[in-house]
Amino acid sequence: MAGLYHLARLNDRWFRLDEPLDVAYQLGLPVDGRYVSGFLTDFHVYIDGGRPAWQWFHELLGVLPLANQIQKFAVNCTWFQETFGECPEGADEETVRRFARAYIMMLLARLEEMGSYNWGSAALAWLYRCMCRVANRHVVKLAGPLQLLQSWIFWRFPGFRPAGYDAFSWPLASRWSGYNPGISEKGPRVQMARLKIDLLQARDMPYSTPDVLQVVHPEVLEPRHTMLWWCVTSLIYFAVVEWHQVDRVLPQFGGVQPPPHPALNIDFLMSQEASERLCP
Repeated sequence: MAGLYHLARLNDRWFRLDEPLDVAYQLGLPVDGRYVSGFLTDFHVYIDGGRPAWQWFHELLGVLPLANQIQKFAVNCTWFQETFGECPEGADEETVRRFARAYIMMLLARLEEMGSYNWGSAALAWLYRCMCRVANRHVVKLAGPLQLLQSWIFWRFPGFRPAGYDAFSWPLASRWSGYNPGISEKGPRVQMARLKIDLLQARDMPYSTPDVLQVVHPEVLEPRHTMLWWCVTSLIYFAVVEWHQVDRVLPQFGGVQPPPHPALNIDFLMSQEASERLCP
């Protein structure tokens, strides 16, 4: 119902690009539908009876987080995990319901509508933004859907793949679900990775091989999805707006790359004044 079924094949121990094509193949996420955005200040509109958000929160879960666990309208995931990590034995029915609600809130909200959203573009936009942020010398950790990034690397550049992961199914990222490298050889791995980057050569698209096509979910190949892979458009995830300039990577789609045009500057989309003009 939520459109996220294929993500269940990814191991939850695994990991705590570049195009919607890759998101569809790697994670099995939909790349069409409504954009993932909205106005959190209008949250009360979606609550029965128009109740205040925190009153509704307390009625559902029976408890409120401390102020230091709240960031605007978001509650820290660690608070959910610490408060509702394990339902106590012998709990009454209402307690079980509250733990079940908390578990669902950690996963999704408004389950019946989840399948109508463009989760693929949202994941890609968030990954783009996180990769931009990590380029800042003060940032030491990379956030975002890193399973997408690492699986993309393993599929696109076979020289980086770990040994012993030859069998695969759908979605393609599930191929590496048991991969959990240690940190003892971090230094040598980094040096070897840099050497492999220096030796990279152009390769064919990895998704066109017969063994891959055999496991691809038929829905991914429907025209309503495939036509979006070549669209030059915006990727939206709430305040994150990134531009999808597929015209700059035509060789990835079997095309010939002419001299690319300058990258589009979409800073105006981020400004408050522009937002007011676009959304009167």
